[in-house]
Amino acid sequence: MAVAERIYAIMENGEGRSGTAFQIGIVALIILNILFVIIETEESVYVLYGKYMETFATISLIIFTGEYILRLSLYRHKTESRRFALVRFAASPMMIIDLIVIMPLFLPFLGVDTRLIRILRLLRLFTVFKLARMSESMSEFATVIKSRTSDFVLAFSIFFIVLILASSFMYYIEREAQPEVFYSIPASMWWGIVTLTTIGYGDTVPVTPIGKAIGAGVAILGIAVYAVPTGIIATSFNEYRRSRKGTTCPHCGRPIDLR
Repeated sequence: MAVAERIYAIMENGEGRSGTAFQIGIVALIILNILFVIIETEESVYVLYGKYMETFATISLIIFTGEYILRLSLYRHKTESRRFALVRFAASPMMIIDLIVIMPLFLPFLGVDTRLIRILRLLRLFTVFKLARMSESMSEFATVIKSRTSDFVLAFSIFFIVLILASSFMYYIEREAQPEVFYSIPASMWWGIVTLTTIGYGDTVPVTPIGKAIGAGVAILGIAVYAVPTGIIATSFNEYRRSRKGTTCPHCGRPIDLR
């Protein structure tokens, strides 16, 4: 059990030189996988080096599979007395991402079409989310987002309400002037999204005076709506950092017992 706990500490917390080496190795493997997924879309490169990239991808997936199984096994030993603890751990976001990453390794054995397998190999891009386990900054970001979930739900709910209303108004106002562009509310939502996010591609624009007036109002409103999630993230990070400074030593970074 002591050995299992030691290995678990190395994998989860990066303790000691072994933990540092493990994290560096996994991060390097993740980065190489992402680079190869991008590079192999260049046909000329894939023709020359595709065989080596496929081999590297297979080896990487085997390593990630071993890591996934080992995490489950070690966690089971750690919480063997708690009911459904392993199930909850396997259903956690990071473990689900790990499972998605290794899926392409098992698809050939399930009789899946090879053309589909090639497409689903893009699931390797999900390895970028594995970096969250190795990066303290990404872990902090995930913690902050999770702590303010209700605020984000409210902010995006407001965004979608404004989007639906703006797109609906624009559809009824512009459909006669531009039936090929604003032919339905879902089609008008493309204009709504582009306008509310202040991107303004210019491929879909109102031409009637009332439509232009509404478009101008939606663009101005979009600045305020779009700024809400940004403000939530900034405020949450400040609160999180202040709370951490109050409970850790500024010199060694170790937790301070406030009891």
